Amino acid sequence: MSKLTVNEMIAELCKFDTPSITNVVATYPAHPFCLGLYNPWSENWYTDQTLHCMYPDLGPRCGYAVTCVFGLPTPGYTRLSFMDVLDALEAMPKPTVLVMQQKFPAEIAGKVGLAGGNMVSAMKALGCVGLISNGPSRDVDEVRPMHFQYMLTGVTPGHGDMAVHSVNTPVSVCGMDVAPGELIHMDENGACKFPADKLETVLDLSVKLRAEENERIGRLQKASSAAELRAIFGGHSYTVRKK
Repeated sequence: MSKLTVNEMIAELCKFDTPSITNVVATYPAHPFCLGLYNPWSENWYTDQTLHCMYPDLGPRCGYAVTCVFGLPTPGYTRLSFMDVLDALEAMPKPTVLVMQQKFPAEIAGKVGLAGGNMVSAMKALGCVGLISNGPSRDVDEVRPMHFQYMLTGVTPGHGDMAVHSVNTPVSVCGMDVAPGELIHMDENGACKFPADKLETVLDLSVKLRAEENERIGRLQKASSAAELRAIFGGHSYTVRKK
């Protein structure tokens, strides 16, 4: 692969769907094109079925994780605000993805329409391309023309007082543990993470794995018997034995 800049490599990764990226990161540790960065089952490196993509037509997005935690205001702790989240977005290499963990009491957690048009406009101005959150947000019609990806557990129209509890600390959102500065890849299938220093390798292996899978899928679609399919999945050519 010719030498690309970091931003060019991130743009190239956006040409792959997220399941393809997971295949390279950890899904098939025995495969030569898989990095095996995590035990695929025991480590929380991709999201679960509770996360929903609000704008599937936008396609994949990839960026550096900026993290924050929101919850109810605490009288004894008022040091942080959304302005600190924006500072963190500005300081991180671009593009960014904001990973927002919501920590609200169970009785209101499903009614916190946390982010909306104003917050997203500010985030996008600083190079953020998407939000991932383990709770709802709002203003989906207002955000839609901004071409900003919303990955949420749902939507709801309102909220009450809320506060920032931490910025750029490790968070856990919808089954995925994220540290600041990790790379996030996301699309309508969900999201996954991997270390930023693996970007070039992930891209290189994604290209190789796609070529391999395209060749296999082409053969599968032309097959006409279980014996042919067995041969293809077994990694060898199918030949008809002469009687």
